Amino acid sequence: MRDVTRYAIAVRGPNGTTRTVIVHRTDRLGPAHEPVYEDTTGGFRFQINGSTAEVLALPTGYGTAHPCLEAVPMP
Repeated sequence: MRDVTRYAIAVRGPNGTTRTVIVHRTDRLGPAHEPVYEDTTGGFRFQINGSTAEVLALPTGYGTAHPCLEAVPMP
């Protein structure tokens, strides 16, 4: 099985909206020594294990009631 380099993650945005963010693998490692995935702006950062995305950083105004979200592999 090949390594997944991109994921789609739905995050809760301002005013209760939902935004799907596409993140790509970086060379950095997160707190659990797993690769860090981020969007092109660097504002959305996650550590992904299986299909679970752990929030590392979100831009101001974004938040989630849960620190972990679903990560969907992208081709």
